[in-house]
Amino acid sequence: MFDIALPFWARHGVDRMHGGFVEALTLDGKDAGAGFKRTRVTCRQIHVFSHAAMLGWSDGEAIARDGFGFLTQRTWLGRETGFARTLTVTGEALDVTPDLYDYAFVLFACAWRHRASQDPQALEWAHRTLDVIESKLRHPGGEGYWHRLPATGWREQNPHMHLLEAAIVLYETSGEARFGALATSIAKLFQTRFFDLRTGTLAEFFDDDWNRAPGGDGRIVEPGHQFEWAWILENCRRLGLAEASEAVRRLVEFGERHGVDPATGVTFNSVNEDGVSIDRGSRTWPNTERLKAAVALYELDGTDPEPVFASSSGVLLDRYLSHLPAGAWMDAFDAGGRPVAANVPASTFYHVFLAFAEMLRVADRLK
Repeated sequence: MFDIALPFWARHGVDRMHGGFVEALTLDGKDAGAGFKRTRVTCRQIHVFSHAAMLGWSDGEAIARDGFGFLTQRTWLGRETGFARTLTVTGEALDVTPDLYDYAFVLFACAWRHRASQDPQALEWAHRTLDVIESKLRHPGGEGYWHRLPATGWREQNPHMHLLEAAIVLYETSGEARFGALATSIAKLFQTRFFDLRTGTLAEFFDDDWNRAPGGDGRIVEPGHQFEWAWILENCRRLGLAEASEAVRRLVEFGERHGVDPATGVTFNSVNEDGVSIDRGSRTWPNTERLKAAVALYELDGTDPEPVFASSSGVLLDRYLSHLPAGAWMDAFDAGGRPVAANVPASTFYHVFLAFAEMLRVADRLK
């Protein structure tokens, strides 16, 4: 991470001409020429370089600072519009759709910028962003938020998961009650709407009243999200914001039983709620989330994370992160283990860095 990946992405993933970050690289490490910049990628890279700076990688501070300036100066379009979802490469608004997923990552970027630098403006931007979320995206029924506007398609849990993740870090770095209350409310929504304790499954898609979507859409379970929610909810418990210990255990239990190939250690993309595989291919990120879930169970119950660490870090290092040039990744493999990614998405760095940072955080306690 520190010797190879961070220098690589600092060199190839930062747009030194127009500001912000490159959306994706070609498989040989050049700018893939996506023609746009997603706000969520800008925010994820701000997190990576802020977090790296906190862990001693000194170049991260300047990159994160410049990225945060790009976010607030170019992506923000005013209180009535909020943040653009995508920009042109040169920084003009391209898609201004209000999107909860992107706004959640804006909050996450603010949280990590403040955590790394104590910049008071980062907290001011967090409050400004949350004001927009509450005014534009709060569902009139009172439970949760629209995933985007106009609100087409099923309601989604995934943006709420990242909103919770951001709220936790904001509360931890600031101690402000507003962020703690947001985290508690979403954790409650998880327990009452998103999660079925009986089956141990987390649905992806819901109707307007938070019933699981009818048909196949309502049966989809992503093992990566099972693991990711487990880690986030354990952080809620650790900070005294919500108690969901049994849900954490059940999330991981289902994910390990039905979502991981026992022969290879690969975490599948998706299964049904009865555990039958839908997509046995795998992107990088579900495998990183398995590592974080192992950290969660270790901190919750003292469960030894080393078997999962060995399995999933081996899968990542041998399969996904062994791609050349060093510091890049092959982001997706099909069910037969064949590489299928067309480029190297910058968005994956957030997953990889955070998983390895969590392993490092608990490493001394495992000796």
